[in-house]
Amino acid sequence: MDTETENKTQGVASKTMRIKGCEAVVRSLIAEGVDILYGYPGGAIMPVYDELYKFQNEIHHVLTRHEQGAAHAAQGYARISGKVGVAMATSGPGATNLITGIADAQIDSTPVVCITGQVFSHLLGSDAFQETDIVGISTPVTKWNCQVTKASEIPGVIAKAFYIAKSGRPGPVLIDITKDAQQGELDYEYEPCKGVRSYVPIPKTNPDAVKAAADLINAAKKPMIVWGQGVILGKAEEELKAVIEKAGIPSAWTILGASAIPTSHPLNIGMVGMHGNYAPNKLTNECDVLIAIGMRFDDRVTGKLDVYAKQAKVIHFDIDPAEIDKNVKTDVAVIGDSKDSLAQLLPLLNVNTHESWLQEFKDLYAIEFEKVIKHDLTPTKEGLTMGEVLKQINIETKGNAAIVSDVGQHQMITCRYADFNITKSNITSGGLGTMGFALPAAIGAKMGAPDREVVAIIGDGGYQMNIQELGTIFQQKVPVKIVVLNNEFLGMVRQWQQLFFDKRYASTEMTNPDFVTIAKGYYIQGKRVTKREELADAVKEMIASEESYFLEVCVEKEDNVFPMVPTGASVSDVRLS
Repeated sequence: MDTETENKTQGVASKTMRIKGCEAVVRSLIAEGVDILYGYPGGAIMPVYDELYKFQNEIHHVLTRHEQGAAHAAQGYARISGKVGVAMATSGPGATNLITGIADAQIDSTPVVCITGQVFSHLLGSDAFQETDIVGISTPVTKWNCQVTKASEIPGVIAKAFYIAKSGRPGPVLIDITKDAQQGELDYEYEPCKGVRSYVPIPKTNPDAVKAAADLINAAKKPMIVWGQGVILGKAEEELKAVIEKAGIPSAWTILGASAIPTSHPLNIGMVGMHGNYAPNKLTNECDVLIAIGMRFDDRVTGKLDVYAKQAKVIHFDIDPAEIDKNVKTDVAVIGDSKDSLAQLLPLLNVNTHESWLQEFKDLYAIEFEKVIKHDLTPTKEGLTMGEVLKQINIETKGNAAIVSDVGQHQMITCRYADFNITKSNITSGGLGTMGFALPAAIGAKMGAPDREVVAIIGDGGYQMNIQELGTIFQQKVPVKIVVLNNEFLGMVRQWQQLFFDKRYASTEMTNPDFVTIAKGYYIQGKRVTKREELADAVKEMIASEESYFLEVCVEKEDNVFPMVPTGASVSDVRLS
């Protein structure tokens, strides 16, 4: 029964309600603005689900077909909307099935709050049915986690969880709630969290560091920018564009940084990394000033560290002090929010063009075009390439779609050839490289941005890791477009086996089912393309559909993705064949 009490400690009148912990969970989520969450019910979380049933007009629960699907869907929702994604599961296997998605969110800095049910507190440590120490398991892959054993703790913990997940460098948080905490009563009152002692989410930018960075950039003859997802997370796209254009700096991006600046921008020189573009990889070791913005110098970007950009002065803009000097020694570190830091940098920069330096990138691009790009996009051989599928999708979506890719050859082809005109358009598993990510993440992305076209690009291997989420698409009527590029191989592993293991294709060839029939079993219309002359009309039909649509494109079985920086090699050793 609801009661009103006077909050004496605050010195103001405050309305509280006497409710159960399970209702407090749902009311707290609503108070945080959550309107969609993804999950799978079970015994230890059943009281919360009972409350969700009562509040279904205020908060929409999406029943995924697997808890991993719930975590990835929450990621997709967060990545495209900029809000916190929410996933929920029961104890034991329900909770452990979330871990891959949580780990993925941690390394890709995605704000997700996961709520798990737990056995009664008096049973903790007794090996009770479906008891697992999910707090211990998740500690290495969460930004913060907490176990709740009392109903009175629920509002404060949830408020803290949302604050930590979305503030500063975002990340996943897990809350484990015992069943007795869900069933117990409390005087409910919700107060959003505005700070946590000793936690400084956004360090204050040092103006002297910004000035030192500007001085290096102004004196540079061959400056180069590499930006990452920190620009998108910091909503600093316009500030980055202004810096690039004023100083005339050739600028490349990491996989997760893609779409912050339109693909067609004249100073956008392409992607760095193992399968990045030839010019930015090669010229990383020739620039005199390397400006890293919101990126962490991942090994797939740097290649062999002891020969990476040794000739350059390195400027590193990042919100997380832990990233400074972690992999690459920095000459100037600008710690702080990227939007604020770049805004401070802009007026200190000289107007420049660096035309001769930019021409070096154009010359190397011409080489890559002749040796790689032309053959990917306008092939002369009979079989279809992944690149020409992306080219056709670009034509039909005009580069305005959000592309959700899985992990493998198709992911690299997507990042290389998709046109990105709008920020938050490239949603993929970057740091963890999780096969099975794309299908559930595309569900979350479409629900997070229902007015945007969302196209999932998936390989035949990764597709089958979470193929059951077709059931979620059907039940929720999510009009996502699914493209499976089928080469009947685990393509990326096969490429390595071809190049480095004398073509010993150990356990990489796939004998696949009839994907179109499976889609139709979930009442999703579908089509299979095997010939070039069928491709354009099939893609056009898919994009024009107002409902979900499945398109399987059978591509060359043994095509490889180039350029390629072999493992342990320098970025200067990037291969074109």
